[in-house]
Amino acid sequence: MVLRDYLADLPLVAILRGLRPENAEAVGATLAEAGFRIIEVPLNSPDPFKSIQILARTLPSSVLVGAGTVLDPEHVNGVLDMGGKLIVMPHADPAVIQRAKQLRMICTPGVATPTEAFAALHAGADAIKIFPAEAIPPQIVKAWRAVLPPDALVIPVGGIRPETMKSYVDAGANGFGLGSALFTPGLCVDEIARNARAFADAWKALKPA
Repeated sequence: MVLRDYLADLPLVAILRGLRPENAEAVGATLAEAGFRIIEVPLNSPDPFKSIQILARTLPSSVLVGAGTVLDPEHVNGVLDMGGKLIVMPHADPAVIQRAKQLRMICTPGVATPTEAFAALHAGADAIKIFPAEAIPPQIVKAWRAVLPPDALVIPVGGIRPETMKSYVDAGANGFGLGSALFTPGLCVDEIARNARAFADAWKALKPA
């Protein structure tokens, strides 16, 4: 499947920064139950490759699992070795993008300017991650959308909450990456489930075209 397929029903990416391997299976199952189909474990988490391996092994194939905060092309190979198929970056290093695409993985680099966005798409990015979204408000996203290719996927990440999604969707966002408002290491699975349902319900209420 391509990224657009995973985004089709619920275009929300769960960013599990700080996830520990011993909690990976339960957290992944909780998110999948809430309808999440894209899960990333940032590589600055404790033993991230082990968590990615557990998620990739225990979740159904309909869930895209991979890594965030990927800074080195060699780490792309490590993610693939653990069963991950997604590479997410805070920046737009062409070497990381190209390595991911060479390995037939999905890659979403972070961009903060139109120049970076066009360069990332030219390098083969499957979507652009607008990061940090706190610094790039909806009116800026709308201006970007006017000049980006119509089929480009735009995913704001950073400080997104259920009540802030609508203005970005109206500006042309295709989905969101969700961090601490969804998951932090100290939350129990019931709290994670409540957060996940709140985001899922908020998205469904938008009824985007």
